[in-house]
Amino acid sequence: MKRSVFFRNFMVTTAMFVVCFLVFGVTLLVMGRAFLIREKQENLYATADEVKRFSEAMHAEGELGGWDLRMNLATIAQSTGNHIFICDETGTVVSSSDRELPSPYIGRHLSAALMDVLDGEGGYEALTNLDGFYDGMYYVVAEPVTARDGQTAGYVFVSYAGSGFMGIWGGFVAVFILVAIGVLGLAIVFEYANDRRLARPLNEMAEAAHRFARGDYSARVSPYPGEDEIGTLIQAFNTMADSLERNESRRREFIANVSHELRTPMTSIAGFADGILDGTIPRSEEDKYLQTISSETKRLGRLVRSMLDMSRLRDGDPARRNQTFDLGEMVVQTLLNFEERVDAKRLTMDLHMPEDALRVKGDVDALTRVVYNLVDNAVKFAFVGTVLSVSVWKENGRAYTAVQDTGPVIPKEELPLIFDRFHKADRSRSQDREGVGLGLYMVRQILSDHDQDIFVTSDAGVTVFTFTLALADSGRSQKNESAAGGRESARDSG
Repeated sequence: MKRSVFFRNFMVTTAMFVVCFLVFGVTLLVMGRAFLIREKQENLYATADEVKRFSEAMHAEGELGGWDLRMNLATIAQSTGNHIFICDETGTVVSSSDRELPSPYIGRHLSAALMDVLDGEGGYEALTNLDGFYDGMYYVVAEPVTARDGQTAGYVFVSYAGSGFMGIWGGFVAVFILVAIGVLGLAIVFEYANDRRLARPLNEMAEAAHRFARGDYSARVSPYPGEDEIGTLIQAFNTMADSLERNESRRREFIANVSHELRTPMTSIAGFADGILDGTIPRSEEDKYLQTISSETKRLGRLVRSMLDMSRLRDGDPARRNQTFDLGEMVVQTLLNFEERVDAKRLTMDLHMPEDALRVKGDVDALTRVVYNLVDNAVKFAFVGTVLSVSVWKENGRAYTAVQDTGPVIPKEELPLIFDRFHKADRSRSQDREGVGLGLYMVRQILSDHDQDIFVTSDAGVTVFTFTLALADSGRSQKNESAAGGRESARDSG
């Protein structure tokens, strides 16, 4: 990941977080302010109700402006933080919660407009200075004091300074801003660290990809401490890198092997042709060397055809692997191609086929090539006049095919290598020069594409190749048969 992309993503994420946090913060502040106002209003009304009841009781005794009422107002005001005063029905202040003597409010008159509002609505609530009564803005509520005869004897005013409320609100906002800055700072730090943590494996993958482009397939991404999407991506990337490295190794090996296989016959062809042209080879020997040139040319043709066959098989349609066919019939049809060669070597064919049709699933053309290549090898290496055996049977829910010949033994150290590309066991079973070392490799590749296995044994002059195939009805329940019993049944039916 480029550094600019990392910072761009970081800034976008941070901006989104800041916007969301600001929206949340503004909402919280608005709701908090409304809550504080509501709480203060409830407090003002509760105080006003208490003072009203006390004032009505004092008025009944004729002491609405007495000293005892004033002391009680001062006590209530001190405990609630509010300012309280009482006016008579004309708007003249007769008592106040002020402790100063004399009070700056007693004797003052409220405006006529305010008294009209009180008389008309029977109460009052506002953020106001009471038409100049206060020097600043106050939250004010007013309730009437009712005499025993039901007439309004005056009004109780309970107020709270707006500056005090704003002080509380300002403190709340200050705390919120400090907390917000702290949380935002921590969020930015964590986001930066997390983005760096996520960017590290992506940067490593980018660097590894650049190395791949230069032909270096050894690069790997460091393990990621987690099982999330990044960890899965890194694991998949490293698996891909392993596969690319193996494929590159195989490609180089393939090119080296092809170069070797092509160089030998081409060198022979060129050398003998030059010898004939420049007179080095006598005319009496020309036919002999021309025959060698023809043989090497044909071997080159077989090599090219085998390589084309490999390419076609690898690029084949996977859907063809779901074809169903009779394995026994396919094997018999394939064996008919070897009739002349079998007769030429005086081989005895020993077939062991099941009585009933043994239907299997797979690409019939590709699997025919498997049988053809195995029988071709068996005919090629079998001793003259020996028995060549082909057996087909089913066992443990799978179909088995075995091709057996009597001839040179494959050394044990060669057995793990015989399915490799261009490998030929020169010391035992490759005395002729017709093979190109791709037949058994193709066999293994075809069976691997079908998720099947192939086994080989070579001992006491007998070599047996055995491969498996999936039964067409493998989804149904199959009876388990022993190996000996299954094979013996196949031999009896033959």
